[in-house]
Amino acid sequence: MTQTVTVDSHHHFWDPATAEYPWMTEDLAPIRRRFDPSDMRPLLQANGIDKTVLVQTRSSVEETVEFIETAAATDFVAGVVGWVDLTKPDVGDDLARLKARHDGRYLVGIRHQVHDEPDADWFTRPDVQRGVAAVGAAGLAYDLLPRTRELPACLATVRALPDVRFVIDHIAKPPIASGRIDDWAAAMAPFADLPNVWCKLSGMVTEADWQAWTPDDLKPYADKVMGWFGEDRVLFGSDWPVSLLAAPYERVKGALEEVLGPISPATRAKIFGANAVEVYRLPLD
Repeated sequence: MTQTVTVDSHHHFWDPATAEYPWMTEDLAPIRRRFDPSDMRPLLQANGIDKTVLVQTRSSVEETVEFIETAAATDFVAGVVGWVDLTKPDVGDDLARLKARHDGRYLVGIRHQVHDEPDADWFTRPDVQRGVAAVGAAGLAYDLLPRTRELPACLATVRALPDVRFVIDHIAKPPIASGRIDDWAAAMAPFADLPNVWCKLSGMVTEADWQAWTPDDLKPYADKVMGWFGEDRVLFGSDWPVSLLAAPYERVKGALEEVLGPISPATRAKIFGANAVEVYRLPLD
């Protein structure tokens, strides 16, 4: 890269007035309203963020198209992690149609909310793995959204598909509020040896105690991730506006900076930008 670009690798937009969000339960009432680029722009400007990756919120190709259109119309959205039905035999055709759009270059990844599947082994199903392989064949990254329960199935699939670039969202949502770490750490550690896996330092504040968390609560988990993946395979993500349940944007970013401690400008450039550009192949020109 010829210049340093800062990237928030994980955020969302939504509008509950126009779509259903099954995960948006009563305890999430404070964020049950429309969030769009006009809400986010001043936050990015205030926190020195140049570009973002907009991530799916529901199992909807229509939303994926809407997000691609949003990216094309919004100067700071550099890429979209969308959704397709991985189990469809012709999912490759669906991906090809999305990429063939005049604005299709903004599609950089695919995600399914795997932690909501009743079957902990859903990700190992042959039809699902065929779909994930199609994502990789289309040149896209695949975002993993597991908790500890789903990590063994994710590990099996990542090992089976070494040519696909995988990104673990929200450090796999460890139970930070409880302080428990061992089960999560045991399930996460094997991913460190797989060079096709990156990990987002995101979503941590909402796994902690929303009202009382401190950076010290996050540090043991972030330290593990840094030890496993190193400076070349971790990404900053705000998870805004979900993160608003526990903290404003500047506190989320500031807490990660505090947890990381003193780091070189080169390391900072990777975590807060270059790694996202690399794994998602973001179209910055």
